[in-house]
Amino acid sequence: MIRLSPQMRTAIQRTTLPVLVLLSGAIVVLGKADQLVFDSLRIAVSDAVAPVLDAAAQPLNAVGAVVDHAKMAVATYRENVRLEAENQRLLQWQQTALNLAADNKQLRGLLKAVPENALSYVTARVVANSGGAFVRMILINAGTDDHVSRGQAVMTGEGLVGRLTEVGERAARVLLITDLNSRIPVTVERSHAAAVLAGDNSERPRLLYLSAGDGAKAGDRIVTSGEGGVFPPGLPVGVVASIDGAGARVEPYVELSQLGYVLVADYGLSRSLPQPLPVLARPNRRSKTDADEPNLR
Repeated sequence: MIRLSPQMRTAIQRTTLPVLVLLSGAIVVLGKADQLVFDSLRIAVSDAVAPVLDAAAQPLNAVGAVVDHAKMAVATYRENVRLEAENQRLLQWQQTALNLAADNKQLRGLLKAVPENALSYVTARVVANSGGAFVRMILINAGTDDHVSRGQAVMTGEGLVGRLTEVGERAARVLLITDLNSRIPVTVERSHAAAVLAGDNSERPRLLYLSAGDGAKAGDRIVTSGEGGVFPPGLPVGVVASIDGAGARVEPYVELSQLGYVLVADYGLSRSLPQPLPVLARPNRRSKTDADEPNLR
């Protein structure tokens, strides 16, 4: 380690400041004297450093692009989830609105179908449809608690649907006019010819016992005749749709496969129908007491 004498340190300290001032002044003078030299030097340094800075910036730019794409993908996913949930809610509301519109349409139709000469009537909803190849019946949510009884007529605003065959406290079964067991006395409105509308589990029931002289034409309106005491006269049933070798086929006014609400009308005729036989209790085995009794025969 070089040791400087106090005199030398004092001399260096005295000369350092003037030297720095002189160098600064020289640099300023040189910069003023030849500005182009310094500009060229700055440009050369910039040209040399630019590729290095560009190469160093490429990975950073790539990472930034990946981050931006990831953010965009997350935002897009969240937006899709929100839109899907909103779409599901809208579909549910749409289905609810369609169901309410259909119910409203059917109920408005029932308001125009207030049965004439009926003692009372009840509006009921169809809760089940057991239509099939062997049976044509529906189940409604009205029973004895609603003062309906077996044999009463069931209809809509368009026409006759059928009649009640089994009635419980809160539900009842309706035998449709197309069922194989359905037989309804009817009249051809144009010619007043009497006939029987017989269901055969097809969409169009047949007209039976129609005399050849009376006949029926396509488009003839068919209504109940009131005979037999089951239905009152004049209830609309349908129109003659076709006539073939087997007889006339009737197209019902009511679309029986799309029933929602029906009217159960009491015309005071169901009381004249024979009541179903009571269920007989099965014979029980003899009790021990009976077995102990002596045989007196």
